[in-house]
Formats: sequence, C-alpha cells, structure tokens
Amino acid sequence: MASTIKKNKEKIWESVLLNLELSISKANFNTWFKETDLKKIDSGVATIVVPNQFVKNWIVEKFSKIILKSLIEIEESIRTIDFIIEKKTTIPALEKKNGRKKNEENEKNTLLPLKENKTDKKDNLNPKYTFNTFIIGSFNELAFQASQVIIKKSANLYNPFLVYGNTGYGKTHLIQALGNEIKEKDPEKKIYYMTSEQFYMDVVDFIGLRSNKTNNFKQKYRNYDVLIMDDIQFLSKKEKTQEELFHLFNHLHNEGKQIILSSDKHPNQILDIEDRLRSRFSAGMIIDIQGPDYESRFEILKSKAKERNFIVQDDILEYISSAVSGNIRELEGILNNIIIQSEIKKQPLSLNSVKNIVKNNFKKRQLLSSDELVDIVSNYYNIESSNVFKKIRKKEFVKPRQIIMYLLREDFAGSYPSIGEKLGGRDHTTVMHSHEKIKNELKKDSSLQRDIELIRSMY
Repeated sequence: MASTIKKNKEKIWESVLLNLELSISKANFNTWFKETDLKKIDSGVATIVVPNQFVKNWIVEKFSKIILKSLIEIEESIRTIDFIIEKKTTIPALEKKNGRKKNEENEKNTLLPLKENKTDKKDNLNPKYTFNTFIIGSFNELAFQASQVIIKKSANLYNPFLVYGNTGYGKTHLIQALGNEIKEKDPEKKIYYMTSEQFYMDVVDFIGLRSNKTNNFKQKYRNYDVLIMDDIQFLSKKEKTQEELFHLFNHLHNEGKQIILSSDKHPNQILDIEDRLRSRFSAGMIIDIQGPDYESRFEILKSKAKERNFIVQDDILEYISSAVSGNIRELEGILNNIIIQSEIKKQPLSLNSVKNIVKNNFKKRQLLSSDELVDIVSNYYNIESSNVFKKIRKKEFVKPRQIIMYLLREDFAGSYPSIGEKLGGRDHTTVMHSHEKIKNELKKDSSLQRDIELIRSMY
C-alpha cells in the first residue's frame, strides 16, 4: 500500500509539472519548478517541497491557484496546499522526469514521453521537435511548405523567415524542427536556437564589461550560419537589446546566413519596436499560423496519444477535438491529464470523466447561462433570439437552434431533457437528434467547424 501511495504521489506531481510546463514559458518553468517535489498528501493537504524562501514566495503568489487546481483534478481529496522549504536529498520529480534511463525495465510501458530527448547544448535544439511528429493541417500548411523550401535552398529565398500566431499554435515546434532538419542535412552548419529573452539576458550580462568581452559576445552570434530566435515580441521596449539585434541581423543577412524568427503577433503589431528593426523583420517571408481546425486537433491528439503508447477511444478524441477549440498546448494538457489519471486509477477513463476534465480546464464556459448562449449564437447568425424558442422550422432558425443544443450538451454537460425545457419545452429526443446531427456534420463541414470555433471564442 505504501509503495502504491508513493508511486501515485510521484505521478500526481508529474502531472502537475506537465500542466505547468504547458501553461507558462520554458524559462519560468525551469526557474521555479526544477527543485520542487510533492512530499506527501495527508488529511486533504498536499505538502510541496521548495528549495528556498524566495522560490516559495514567488510560487505562492504566482502559481498556487493553478497548482491546487491541477492537484484537485487528479486527487479529489486534496483541499489545500502547503509549501515547505527543504534541501533535497532525493532527486526532484522534474529531474526524475527528465532523466530516466533508457534501459529501465518498464521503459516500453511508460505512458508519458519523459524524456531521453535532451536539448543539445551546442545548438540549443531539442531533438523531440521534428517534422515526423509535426501535424500538418490547413492552419499551418503554408508555414510548413515554406520551411521545406528553406531546407532545400537555405538562405537563398526566405530570409528572414518569420512565423507568428497565438501561444500554443506550434510555432516553436516548427522552427526547431526546421533547425533540426537543416542540421541533419548539413551537420557542418552552425545552428543556434534561442528565445529573445535569452538574447536579452546575454546583452544585459555584457553591458558595461570590457570591450574585448563585448566583442566576444558579438562574435559568438556572428559565427552562426542559422540563427533561430523565438518570441521576438519580448524585445518590446528593450532598446539596447534591439540595437544589438539590429546590428547582428544586418551582419548575418549580409553574409547570407539564415535567420528564423517567431512571434505571437505580426511585427507591425509589436509595440515599442524600432522601425528599422521592424522593417528588417518584414523584409523576408512572414506567415500567420492559425489555430488548428477540428480535423487537425483530432490528428494532433491521435499522434500524441500514439507517442505515449496510450490507447484512447475515437469518441473521446472526437469530443476533445470538438470541445477544446483552443491551442495545441491546451489539447496536450487535456490528454496529459487523461493519461495520468488513467494510470493512477489503472483503468481507462469514461467519456463522462473526460468531459469533467475538460470542464475543469475551461471554467469560464460554466459561468454562461443558457439565455446568454442563445444571445451569442443568435447575434452570430443575425437572427432574433426569441425565434430560437419558437417552434419554427425555417432553415435560418433551425441550424442556430441545433448548434445551441449541441453546445449546451458538449460545453455545459446539460441533460437532454433540461436542454429541451430551456429551449421552448422541446422533447429530449429532439435535442438528441440535434446534438448528433451537429456532431456528425462537424467531422466533414469546415465552415461549421469555423462557426463553432468563433462562437466559442465569444464566451
């Protein structure tokens, strides 16, 4: 029994770390959670070990709510958390997670990709990011095709190559996969991946040092054949860093070196960036990566489940693909939760259990009333909301009504009878038919998929 508790405790904290890794930047994650662990769960209190008072204060202030939420999702008996300062004599969970040996007996049965893939210190690229695991859909196809041109022709065409889009749309995967592919094609090329935050820290470190040290700093970056910089929006308001990057950019570009960038928005929309630098960013190929559509979300989930050797029924993947219209990290976070909880409970989760996980991760949808949803959908389709409740069979009213029934069922877990009652006293079989009709149409109708994604973005 004790060993089972210990194993579950480790798995629980592992799940929390995975959720955190998906919801915050890599730098934040490594800084604050590298030396943390879940020590015990007793009488509803989860005791978490942190290395010092500074880390404790920061985690309590910034991350305690998300940690507690993640813990409760996995272990309902947890009511609160307590942080204690303790020098570790055992390996923290994060290090266990990243350092398991390949020859462990249970390696083949490990559900989570916890990782023999380690970042190459020479080029800072993570080998897990490849095009073999990159799901291509309408939302990122253009960016993928452009990256293949770069691989074949290097810096002759798209330089700089900049992809932008919201967090979690696969930008980092794409640009690192591009770096790994160039590296495999030409091992002699000097490639380096970094975030703009890392570049900023390097600039800060060398400001005010002796000139020869500063020259060493400049030369370090000028020697690269391919420079990959993530999250350039971080450069906003950092004048000295922008200046250094401007000169570095000019040098690399003039030498025919490839520059690859990512941002969460178009360069023209990044505030407090020098015009001269903005113009450099815009001089090559700029591609917008949108959120994944239904089919892409389904394939992403299926691929990630396969990576983890985790068997999951298609109806569960279909539900998640339909209910979670956000980014890839959110999809992966939901899947990670399912995998961890299945392992802890030693059985597959039911569709209802998965729906609860989704609800717990998207609380804002639970705050919406049925009348508010009716108003949102009615406004979207430009109809009077009162017509939704009437028994009118005109096409312009039937489709919005069916979508409302579908969303009330999928996003708010309403029962068929209660949904029918709220929408003009309709029979529960009518609601069932509408739910199934929209669910089936979503699998093949891209315009309907887009409609529902946009509607969901409004609540």
